[in-house]
Amino acid sequence: MKGNTAKNRKRISAAILAAVMTFGLAACSHTPDTSENLIQNDKEEKKFINLFGPMEKSKPNATNAARNAFDQTIEMAEEKLGLTVEYRTYTAENYQEKSYDDVTLDRVRNDMDDLYLLNSDTIQILGSEGRLLDLSGLDCVNNLRDVVKAANTIDGKLVAIPQEVVANGLFVNKDMFDKYDLKLPNTPEEFLECCRVFKENGIETPVGANRWWLENFVLAQGYADLYNGEDTDAEIAALNTGEARYSDYMRPGFEFLKEMMDKGYIDAKTAYTYEAIEGEGPDFLAQKTPIVMAYWGAANAETAYGKPDFNLQVIGFPSKLGQMPVVSITGYGICAGSDHIDDTLSVLDIILSDEALQLYTETNKVISPSKNVEVDCIPALKPLNDRIKENIYVLGSNAGMNVEQWGNTCLIVRELLNGSTVDECMEMFDKLQDEALNKSGSSENQE
Repeated sequence: MKGNTAKNRKRISAAILAAVMTFGLAACSHTPDTSENLIQNDKEEKKFINLFGPMEKSKPNATNAARNAFDQTIEMAEEKLGLTVEYRTYTAENYQEKSYDDVTLDRVRNDMDDLYLLNSDTIQILGSEGRLLDLSGLDCVNNLRDVVKAANTIDGKLVAIPQEVVANGLFVNKDMFDKYDLKLPNTPEEFLECCRVFKENGIETPVGANRWWLENFVLAQGYADLYNGEDTDAEIAALNTGEARYSDYMRPGFEFLKEMMDKGYIDAKTAYTYEAIEGEGPDFLAQKTPIVMAYWGAANAETAYGKPDFNLQVIGFPSKLGQMPVVSITGYGICAGSDHIDDTLSVLDIILSDEALQLYTETNKVISPSKNVEVDCIPALKPLNDRIKENIYVLGSNAGMNVEQWGNTCLIVRELLNGSTVDECMEMFDKLQDEALNKSGSSENQE
């Protein structure tokens, strides 16, 4: 891959947050009230913590539901603890060529803030460097879903916790499936058969794809057994030591994508250039293509797929174990060098309490990280939600793996779209794994 792979990987992983923010946290376009963000002169006289994230504090009359929900949980903490949470905001124009991930890495490494909203790859990097506090002692941890703890635990330390779990799935036009007497697919073979029928009946491109989300097919097939078997920890340990190879897990999914490309079920050239939802969305809504992929919140957002003129169903990706949701986890982490560790821990415990998460979840219609808080989802999302409630899923990001998954897989899928062979793509995974093993060996030798 090209020399700027690391930078591209950060930006791709940042798309996880960007996708959520598009219809959530950062959707407001009002001019920030700078008086809310200014650091006051009486800091010595009042308690405060600094939060760095991709959004500014909303005004009291702001209409954006997601930001209001987050702000309300922060207000709970401020009132209960008698302190102020100061928002420090990332804006692209202020940081020019630096991505959100670039900036958070720099700020955490220089102990510039207390609390951060982090993407999965930065959680992995900073957690491995020991720069994030272990959160496993918080009261709210007792209520967390296993998927959250599994995704953000590094060397036995839980280093980040989200306010929502992002689940990715296949968005399908059920009416088009019914028209051709097709059942919703469970396995890769069933999925390919559905695509064949659509193609033979004049549907030019059965699967609308973009350059960001095709890795979901790969992850669902590659890790179905790993995350839904009894030896998950042992399998990950084998990958981290090199006893097992990531390429062996990834190959079936890449072969599946190559077959879809070769048979015209995916338009590789357009997928390589399409932005998420903006590219393939219009054809899906116009019922020209029956299948796209997106994340949970897109089914609720009217600016995405929230108001289709057909029977929308959101299901998991095909795998040997049936329809498989792919879950990506972001999270709030605390800088280990914070000057206000105790207060920041207290704030995080409150905004991640079941009381706060109930408010956040009900407002935003998302999956809560707490096993005690259930989302009242729309009918279209029920198939995906049912699988997650059964603890059937794969992780698209896992800080416990020594090779970052989401961004790397996305980049290598793009190489496939651009003409690389499956074998060449597997060599890229092997190279990443060897680099991670060499880095781990160097660290152990230094110790």
